[in-house]
This record gives sequence, C-alpha cells and structure tokens, in this order.
Amino acid sequence: MAAPEFVGHDEIDALVGRLRLGTTASELHGSLSGYLAGGGSLRGSPVLAALQLDGEVTEVGAQDLALLDRLARQSEAELADSELGFEPLLPEDDRPLTERAEAMVDWCRGFLGGFGLAGAAAHAQLSEEAQEVLRDLGTVAASSFDFGDEDEDEDALVEVQEFVRVAAMLLYAECAAPDPSSSGRVH
Repeated sequence: MAAPEFVGHDEIDALVGRLRLGTTASELHGSLSGYLAGGGSLRGSPVLAALQLDGEVTEVGAQDLALLDRLARQSEAELADSELGFEPLLPEDDRPLTERAEAMVDWCRGFLGGFGLAGAAAHAQLSEEAQEVLRDLGTVAASSFDFGDEDEDEDALVEVQEFVRVAAMLLYAECAAPDPSSSGRVH
C-alpha cells in the first residue's frame, strides 16, 4: 500500500478558496499545527470544527474532508517525527519573498490561535524554554517586514522559518507527545 500523497500549500490554498474560509492556507496549517502541538485531539472531530473555522460553504464535500484529514494526519506525523521532518506549510521558494514572509506571519498567528484552542496555555507547567518560544512566535506573528537587501532578507526568512519549525516540534514534544519516559528522552 502506497503512502498517502504529500499535501502541499497550493492544494490547501485551493481548498481555502473553495470553502471560502476567510483565512490563508498557511494560517490554516499553522492553526492545525498549533492545535496538535498544544495537545488538541482530532479524534472524532472534523478538522474545521476542532479549529472553530467556518467557511461560507455550508456543505463541505467528501473530497475536501478527506484532504483536511490527510493534512491533519500528515501534520501530526511530521510533528512527532523523530527525524525532525516537520515543516510549516508555506508557499514554494520560487514565490516572491514578500508573499512567503507574510505567509510565515500568518502561519505563526494561526499556530498561536490553535495552541490556545487546544488549551495548552493553561499548562502552567510549560518550561521556561517553551514559554520563551511562545513569546518569540508571538513576536513573529506580530511582525511586519521592511525589505532591503534581497539576499539578506532571504537569509533572514530562512532563519525565521527554521526557528518556527523547531519551535513547533519543541512545543509538540512538551505538550502533546506521548510520555517520553516510555521511549527515551526527547530533546
């Protein structure tokens, strides 16, 4: 049996448009990732209901529900990947820098919202590192960018993207991953 096909940004962008969700593909993936990282469970709950997203389309088709389900399974598997395979769902690298930077802001905004929906903010036991990571994600989510030197800006976006990638996995490991004492320590 073949592994399910990777769900990409353009597919989710088209879905967001079809369902008229009033969000972006990156923000939707950020919300989903934050919800999962915060310990939220999708068992028995459709993705859009869990994330409290309503589109203007009242009847979501079976294909769109299946795509959202694939995205959820893909996101959860990537967050839990011991090889650190998680990536925020952003426009491809050939898209304009401004579009990718805005998508990163949207992704972080969505992540924080999803994390809060999962109730993770109530985890008084968040480590100092996790609290700092959340503050830093908030800084990125509130950012607006001034572009100057394209090479420097590209390098800076790559650094931010790497931070966000690792931050999501760290928060997942702390808040949502199965008890690490049963399988060795997670760092």
